[in-house]
Parts: sequence; C-alpha cells; structure tokens
Amino acid sequence: MENFSYLKALKHVLFGAAFLLFSCTTQPSVTIKEPFRVGAWMGVNANTPKEKYEATFAKLQKAGFTEVLINTGTNPDILAAVTPVAKSYGLDVHAWMFTMNRPGDPIALEHPEWYTVSREGKSCFDTRPYVNYYQWLCPSRPEAVNHILSLVEGLADVPEVSSVHLDYIRFVDIFLPIGLLPKYDLVQNQELPEFDFCYCEVCRNKFKETHHRDPLELEHPELDVEWRQFRLNAIRDVVNKAYQRAHEKGKLLTSAVFPYPTMAANMVRQRWDKWNIDRVYPMLYHNFYNEEIDWIGFATAQGIADLKDKNTTLSSGVYVPALAPEEIPELIRMVKSKGAAGITFFDAGALKQEHLDQIEKTLSEF
Repeated sequence: MENFSYLKALKHVLFGAAFLLFSCTTQPSVTIKEPFRVGAWMGVNANTPKEKYEATFAKLQKAGFTEVLINTGTNPDILAAVTPVAKSYGLDVHAWMFTMNRPGDPIALEHPEWYTVSREGKSCFDTRPYVNYYQWLCPSRPEAVNHILSLVEGLADVPEVSSVHLDYIRFVDIFLPIGLLPKYDLVQNQELPEFDFCYCEVCRNKFKETHHRDPLELEHPELDVEWRQFRLNAIRDVVNKAYQRAHEKGKLLTSAVFPYPTMAANMVRQRWDKWNIDRVYPMLYHNFYNEEIDWIGFATAQGIADLKDKNTTLSSGVYVPALAPEEIPELIRMVKSKGAAGITFFDAGALKQEHLDQIEKTLSEF
C-alpha cells in the first residue's frame, strides 16, 4: 500500500532455487526472475454454479491474469472442485482464508475463551467491534492457534493449490483508515479501549511472566513498547507456524496485509516484514486513506524497501471500485516500475469489461 523509494529501472525480485522447491532453508545464491503476476481476489461457495466461476476464469484469462485468490470459507472440498477449473484457464490458485478473524466458525464458537478481549474487558465472542462479523481469536491461546493451523493444513492438502493465503492475520483495527471513520461516526486520535486487544487472562499472564507487569494496569498501555511488541510477536508466531505447516505440504504461504509494515504495526499490530512468508499482497486501497493514486506507488516502494533483506516478494493490491478504467494503465506501469512482482485486484466481481480491456491492453506492452 505504500511506496517510498523511486526505482528508475524495473526491479525483479530474486528467488533462490531452494525457494522453488519450497525449502525453509537459507536463501541460496542462485536466483531467477519471476514474471509479473496479475491476480484477483474472489469468493466461491457451495451455491456458486460452476458456469459462473468458469465464466469469470475465462474473462480473467483473456485479460492476461495469471492467478486467483479464492475464498471458500476454508472448505477444502469446494476448493478441490474449483482449483482444476481455474488451472485449466492457466490460473494459479491461492487458498484465501480468514485467519484470526473467524466469524461464525462452528468449532471456535464452542470455545468462548478462545476470543480476544478488549481493554474494556469485552470479548469478541459476543461484543463485536465495528461490525458484526468481527470475531477475533487470540494468538496467545494454543488451542485457538492449533485450530487455525489445522485449517491451513486442510487447504494446503488440496492438489494443485499454489499457496495458503492468510487474510485478517492481525488484531482488531486499533485505528481505521481515515477515509472510513465517517462511516462509523468515529474520531480516533488515540488508542481507544474498546478497540484495543487482547487483554485476556492468557495474554496478561504470559506478558507478566516476562515483563513483571499487568498490561491491564498500565496507565498508558499505548506507550509501553514491550506490550506493543508482545502483540506483534504473537501474530508473527502464528504466521511462522503456518509457514512451516504449508511448506511441509509443499505449498507456499502468502498473505493479504495492511500497507507498509510501520503503518500496519500502528493500525492493526501487524509487522509483516518480520514474518516468514513467501509473498505479501498489501491492500493499497488509496481511497480508504483519502489519498491519490500515486500513493499506491509510494506504498509499494516502501513495502519493497522494508523487505530488502527478506526472501519475500510483493504484489500490490488495489481496490477496483475506486479505479476508473482509464487509470489502469498508469497504475500497472507504476507498481511495476517500483519493483512489485505483480498487481492484484479486489475483487474479480467488481472488474467491469472496461477494466479488463485496459488491463489486457497494458499487459500487451510487457
């Protein structure tokens, strides 16, 4: 979502030979160039007719898309039915899943203690911040994490899937993007207790063991560096475990993330440049932040700069409803020139034929 460095020439991200074999070892000196990826997020459920998603795949293939990130509600059977169809249209498939936010998860709902607790003492199990589908699990509870990892493994077991794609791999938004605040009639110029998570007994006790203070008793928890880091590390640890499970199954681990790492850490306790992850898809939805389209370039460059010492590539995620078709060529050229390994559109259903025509025309230049 953010771009700080200005790169004159197209920068291709380097991949080691061991990476291609899905190894978790250190990056070797042998590298290859990866082709520019073009993808779209989309959802498929048990009631989606095959003709509908097949028609979508056909449109995407014609426009030059190379991948789809498919949300099946973590249902591996639906994913197994859809994946061969997508592959027949030349599209790599990434199994998109809700991770820490698990709205309506039937297994999690049997365990109210798994859910995050706000500084007000209210649990996401029955008190949902912002919207009704916010039901967040606690990354410090081993049982909740093991449940999430079992879902990762189930999706990774599906043949021909390229990666498990983590979304909502973070805490509840402590700050919303500025452009969304009027929708909720909110002013957020400080960390408000009702959006500050997690203060469950497990988190508090785990923190006290190391730092000898109770985060719930801190006068200014937002100023406590160790308490902030504790939560960043908790999310990092879930990702790193998921990375190991996915790689053991011969699959990559990818993730939708907030713009660049320092912004993500401030807004949602997510520091993705510290993760073991194969590819990130920062959601650079410029209109959410009251920014112009060139901000997408800024955010892309910043994310790439922050990943400079990591074997992780970046595809810029963009929000279709905020993009006029005539803006597409400039946008694709911009993120490519900044060094992005690809561009991903949210979502497939919002792409009009005019968007697809512009994408196809622009990709023909490469």
